[in-house]
Amino acid sequence: MARPSEDPQKALAGLLGLSSQSQRKSHYPELQARLEELEAERNRYKWLFENAVHGIFQASMTQGLLAANPALARMLGYAEPQQVLWSLSDLARELFVGGSEEMRAIRTALQERGGLYGYETELRRRDGSRITVIMNLLLKPDEPGLFEGFVADITERKLAQLRLQQLNDELEQRVVSRTEELREARDAAQEANHSKDRFLAAASHDLLQPLNAARLLIATLRERSLPSSEKLLVERTHQALDGAEELLADLLDISRLDQAAVQATPADHDLAELFTPLASEFQSVAEAAGLRLRMHLPKLAVRTDLRLVSRILRNLLSNACRYTRSGGVLLAARRRGQSVSIEVWDSGRGIPQNQLQAIFQEFNQLEPGRGVGLGLAIVERIARILDCPVQVRSRVGKGSCFSFELPLAPMPERLATLVPQAQLGDPLPGRRLLVVDNEQSILDSMDALLSQWGCEVLTARDLPQALSVLQGRAPEVLLIDYHLDNGVIGCEVVDALREHFDPELPVVMITADRSEHCQSAAQRKAIPLLNKPLKPGKLRAVLSQLLGA
Repeated sequence: MARPSEDPQKALAGLLGLSSQSQRKSHYPELQARLEELEAERNRYKWLFENAVHGIFQASMTQGLLAANPALARMLGYAEPQQVLWSLSDLARELFVGGSEEMRAIRTALQERGGLYGYETELRRRDGSRITVIMNLLLKPDEPGLFEGFVADITERKLAQLRLQQLNDELEQRVVSRTEELREARDAAQEANHSKDRFLAAASHDLLQPLNAARLLIATLRERSLPSSEKLLVERTHQALDGAEELLADLLDISRLDQAAVQATPADHDLAELFTPLASEFQSVAEAAGLRLRMHLPKLAVRTDLRLVSRILRNLLSNACRYTRSGGVLLAARRRGQSVSIEVWDSGRGIPQNQLQAIFQEFNQLEPGRGVGLGLAIVERIARILDCPVQVRSRVGKGSCFSFELPLAPMPERLATLVPQAQLGDPLPGRRLLVVDNEQSILDSMDALLSQWGCEVLTARDLPQALSVLQGRAPEVLLIDYHLDNGVIGCEVVDALREHFDPELPVVMITADRSEHCQSAAQRKAIPLLNKPLKPGKLRAVLSQLLGA
C-alpha cells in the first residue's frame, strides 16, 4: 500500500509494475495469470449464456435489448440472437403483446421493487403467434438502467392446463347430461310404477268383489253337512280361492309397501286389543289343521301402529298354521326391560340355518306349492316401517320362533272398557244385522253366511233401501261397504243411520279399497275395517267382539 507522502499515480504504477522495467518484469507472471482466469471465467459465462435451455437477455430501460442468447431467439422464432435486439419502441411493438402500457408497468415495478419474479405474460413470435412465458427480471444495482431477464416458455403447460380444464368441463357436462338422463329414466320408471299401482288398485277392486262373493258362498257351504264327494269339491274350491285371494292381496300389499304408501301411526294399546281378535280369528284355522292354538297374554301395553302389527302377526300365524303338521302354535308376549317381545312359536318342521334370511325374500318357499312366498316379504317390509326387525330362531324338526320387540307403554285406561271379556256361548244367533253393499252377489252371499250363523239379515244397496228395510227399527250391527254407487261413501251412510237411530250404532266397514285414505276414514270413526275378500273367521270374531261387549 502506498505511503501517504507518495504520489498516488506513482504508487498505482508501482502496484501494476509500470514504474520501471525491472518492476514490470517482476509482476508480469502474476498479471498474466489473473488475465487468464478472467478470460476463462468470461468464456464459461459465455458458454452458459449461449447454451442455456431458457431464454436470457440484457436490456436497458432507455435503449431496449442489448444482448440475447440463442434460446431466446429460438423461442421467438428467429435464427440469430442479433435479430431480437430491438430498440425500446420496437420492443413494445415486436415483443410484448401488452405493448407500451405493459412496458411502463414493468419499468415502474423494477424501479420500485428492484425485480419481478414469476411474472407471467404473453410474447409475440416472428410468425405472429403468441407464446405464454414466465420470467424473472432483475435490475442490476451497479449499472443503473440495466436489467437482466430469464425467460421460460410455459405455453405447453398452459395448453395442457386449458385442455385439462376443458376435459373437466366436458366431463362435468357429461355427468350433468347423464344424470339428467338417469333422472328422466328414474321418473319414467316411477311413473310406470305409479301407473302399475293405479292399474292394480283399479283392477283389484273389480277382482276382489267376485272373489269376496265366492269366498262367502264357499264358507257357507263348508259349514253345511254335505256328502263326502261334494264336501271334497267344496274344500278344493276353498283352497283354490285361498290361493288366488292370498296372491292378489299380497301383490297389492307389496306394491303399496314398496311405494312407501304405508305410514305408521303409533299409539298406546293394551296387548289384549292386539291378541284377542287374532286368537279368535285363527282358532278355527288351527283346529282345521289339527293344531292347538294357545295364547300367553300378560297385562301389558305397547306403543305401535295396531293395524300394521296385526298384519305382521296375521302373516306369522298364518305361516305357523300352514307349515305345522302336528302339535300347536303359541302367540305370546314377554316383557324385556322397557320393551315387550312379541313371539309366535310353532312345532313345525323348522328352518335350516342357511335359509333363515332367504325366507324373507319374495316368492321364496320352503315347501313349493304351499303359499305364494310373499307373506314374510310383507312382514319384513312392515317391520322396517315400524323399526322392529323380526328375529328368527329355529331347530330343524323341532319348530321355529319369530319375534320382534315393541316399546313398552303405560296401560291406556280409556281402552279398558273396550277390551272384550270372554263370553259364554255364541252371541250371533238371533241378532239383527244390516248389510249395505252395491253388489247384489255380495249381498246374497252375506245373507246366506250370516243366516247360517243364526242371524236375522237385512240387505240394502243404498241409504233409502236401508231405511226402507229397517222399518224404523235399528239394527244391532251395520256391515257396510266403503264405496257405494254414484260416488257415495259408506261413512256418509253410517253418519245418516247413526243420526237416525243411535250415535253408538256398532259398525263394521268392509271394502276392497286398501288405501291409507280409506283406513284413516274408518279409524277416525273408530270403525273396524275388514278387507275383501272377507275371511269368514275374522268376520265372525269381529261380530262376536262387538255383540259380546
